Parts: sequence; structure tokens; C-alpha cells
Amino acid sequence: MNLNGKSNEYDVIIIGGGITGAGTARDCSLRGMRVLLLERFDFAAGATGRNHGLLHSGARYAVTDKESASECIKENMILRKIARHCVEENNGLFISLPEDDINFQSKFVESCHEAGIDAQIIDPAEARRMEPSVNPSLIGAVKVPDGSVDPFRLTLANIIDAKAHGAQIRVYHEVTALIKEQGRVIGVTAWDHKKKESTNYYAPLTINAGGIWGHNIAKMAGIEVGMYPAKGSLLIFGHRVNNVVLNRCRKPADADILVPGDTICLIGTTSSHVGFDEVDDMRVTSEEVDLLLREGEKLAPALATTRILRAYAGVRPLVAADNDPTGRNISRGIVLLDHETRDGVPGFATITGGKLMTYRLMAEKATDLACAKLGIDKPCTTMNEPLPGSRNEEPESTDKKHATSPIRRSTIGRHGDLAARISTDNEVDNSLVCECEDVSVGEVKYALKELDVHNMEDLRHRTRVGMGTCQGELCACRAAGLLSEAHNCAHQAKADLARFLNERWKGMYPVAWGEALREGEYTQWVYKGLCGMNKMEEK
Repeated sequence: MNLNGKSNEYDVIIIGGGITGAGTARDCSLRGMRVLLLERFDFAAGATGRNHGLLHSGARYAVTDKESASECIKENMILRKIARHCVEENNGLFISLPEDDINFQSKFVESCHEAGIDAQIIDPAEARRMEPSVNPSLIGAVKVPDGSVDPFRLTLANIIDAKAHGAQIRVYHEVTALIKEQGRVIGVTAWDHKKKESTNYYAPLTINAGGIWGHNIAKMAGIEVGMYPAKGSLLIFGHRVNNVVLNRCRKPADADILVPGDTICLIGTTSSHVGFDEVDDMRVTSEEVDLLLREGEKLAPALATTRILRAYAGVRPLVAADNDPTGRNISRGIVLLDHETRDGVPGFATITGGKLMTYRLMAEKATDLACAKLGIDKPCTTMNEPLPGSRNEEPESTDKKHATSPIRRSTIGRHGDLAARISTDNEVDNSLVCECEDVSVGEVKYALKELDVHNMEDLRHRTRVGMGTCQGELCACRAAGLLSEAHNCAHQAKADLARFLNERWKGMYPVAWGEALREGEYTQWVYKGLCGMNKMEEK
């Protein structure tokens, strides 16, 4: 498949394994290109895996950014068709509280309609019936077609389809240099973090889809891309307080979205400018936790007595446009930079800005540019072609008993029609690794075999192991055992287990209370896991 028979030559190289890079790899491969995608960590390791998972109707931006709002609602409707197994059609409410300006509601609805968003004013009593957890003191409510989407499933579905159409995917491959010849970018040098070696890869076009890290990737070509690192922090709660997405009916501000997803709900986000030297180590501060809790309780008072599982933060890949200290006023619009026309550097382009919601459109624009440069005349089909997992109306199952079991329903929820590939043939495969999320041994084996799992964190993103209420206390050791068996390396599994539990510990309890809760218990968890790995190694 490769040019001149060489294994390191492609038509297009894509840097970044977030949703934009994954979507671009899919679109390029569907149009017949030889594609290489390089990601320095795992899929969705940046902003893609660190957002609120909102299936935006676009209503949030209708007043302040109509172009983005219009893009969001169009892509919202497309994702409901092509990525059903990644989406929950929850609907959303934009509520006005006594402290809010009720006059904003009419402007909000008018702006939604101008952007093509079906926004309906409803009576507060109807809103309370629709979502019992909502603040009962609300004075106004607008119903919109919001929902929730799992960014990990969505990214993986695009990767699976890209690979099915010939794309080569390399995770844990970090691009360390762009290769230039007579001013043209002709390839990249990538460091393999697993094999500890560098390799050169070549293509007539390299697409920078590195998100906020795209700033530094562009610098390798001597190009400045004015990125604005805007940090957003979020809190995850231990169960679903709400089943409808709750928003404040006002201009976008901190802590005004409460999103239900899978077994949890989360409140977000904050927005603050950070330096590029901080983007690799985002920490949630006690002040941010206090803010999220204080404002979140205004949406749903029950949050005041709901257990917090963990806190996390991501960095939005915004393109700087002004001196706004929060980044709230910077457009969430798509930015496609052809560096040949912009900077006189052929063979290089950057796709950035946008949102999780508009990833497919971003990929389409980037792929259109690639087609123009490579002389390919093939239309985009991603708006109509369902993703793997959403291709059948009813997932196939030859076992009626397991088709209706809670475990089977959970695997179908996570993998859609691909759940048919997960073994349910015996008692072992049907036994649970993770009780909180109904993750079976068969599902873990499937992920280890087919879904590019290299460590416990990868496994968590593929199956939700450790994402539930126990946060890995009960399931991490079992999962590590299966990982050790699959990779035939108990020593590596021991180190990975300790790392995994340490990360869960750091994110499990917000720092607002300023104390290391139950450190003794945490140490016992790790000790138990390591002992289990020692026994495995001895055998």
C-alpha cells in the first residue's frame, strides 16, 4: 500500500490522536489516501478526553457565537445518526434563576431559532416534571436538543474505521521533528516510547491536529500559531443526579452545565488562561472546586449531598483573537491553516479550534484540503456513513440469555453492534471484572486484543474499568491480572497498577478540604495489587 513499496511513506501524516485527528484519519482513509496517524500518548489524551461530554445543540453559543452554534446543531443531528452507540439523547434545559435576567430568555430563544436550533420556552412547572432534580426556584426554562456523548467511544469508533480502510495508527509515538527539504515539510521524526527508538516517516502532506500542543508542533516548522490555552476544570459525581442536561440561561460562564453520562454526572466548566508550560500537568485547585460546587448546587441542589468521585482539567485549543482574560469571548469556530499560502511552507497544514461537537466538520475541511493538494477528487461521505458500533439497528447476538442480561446490555451500550465480537461463551468470560460498570472478562479480553490497549489507563478509556464508584479499588487488580496475562509481563503490570491507582487517588477527592483522605487505605489497595502480581509472577 505504501509508495515505492516502502513501509514509511504515506500520502498524509496526521499528528494527534484526539477526536480531530481520529476523524481526519477516517475521512482521509475513506477517500483512498494512505494515512499514518501518530499520537504521543493514547487516543483522546488531551482536550478530547477532558471535557464535559456535552452533545451540544449549539444553544450555549447562540447569542455570542452564531456561526459555532449553527455548526453545532448540524453536527449534533449528524452524530445522532452515525454514532448512536456514543450518544445519549437526553435533551436539555436552559433555566433562569431569580438572580438571572429573565429578559435574556427571549433574546436567547430568538438567537437559537436564527441558528436553526429548536428552542421552546416551557413552564417552570413542566421543567420540574421533566427533570425533578432541577432547582425548584427556577423562574424560566427553555427546552433544547442537547444530549451527552462519550468522547472515548467516539474517538475509538473513528480509529477503528480508519484502520479498516487501511490507515496505520501509532500510539505512544511522539513527533520530535518535522523533516524539511528546500523549505517544504516532507515528513516527520517520531520517537517510539515503547521501543525507545526514532523513525522517520514521509508524506507530501503533514496535518497538525495536535490541539493545544499544535502550537509547539508548528514551531518545529518555524511557524507561529496564536493558540490561547484556556484551562477548564470539572467535577464528577458518584451517580446521575439528573437525566436531562441542565444549563443556565445566560451568557456562557463558569460552572453552568450539569451533564449526565453513563453512571455519573459532571459539573463544568471553569475557564482561565494558563501558560504553555502548564498544559502537560493540569491540576484542579481548591478555589475551582469551591466554585464548581457553589454554582452547581444552583442548578441541582442535590449536588450538595452527592459524593464527588474525582476532579480533572483540560485545556481548550482556542485560537487567540483578543485580550480576553478567560477565553470566553474567543470564537469556538474552526481554524484551518494552509501553511503554504499563509507562511510559505508547503507540505504542512494545521486544523484547530472548534469543539468535540464539530470534529467531523473539522476533519472534512482538513481532508478537502488534502484532496486538493494531492489531486484527489472524492467527496466526503462521513456525514452519512455510520461509524463502527452504530451500523445495525439491533446488535447481533446468538445468545438470547446474554442478550438481555445487565452485562450484555452494558457492553452493547459501550460498543454498539461491535459487542457481538465480545465472547459470552463461558462462565469465565461472563464474570465481572468491574461491578460498578458491569465490565466482563470477555469485554476486557476483547479490548486487549483489538483496541490498542497498552496499559491500565488505556483499558479504562475502552471499557470504563475503574470509572465507577470504587474508582479502581475493587477492579484494578483483576484488570491488571488480565493485562499481565495478555502482555505476558507481570513486572510491567505491577508498575502499571501502582501508577493507575495513584492517578485515581489523586483525582478521586478534590483538594478543597486540604487533606490526604484515608492514605492508609490507599496504600493497602496498592499493596494488595502488588501482592497479587507477585503471586502471578511466581507462578
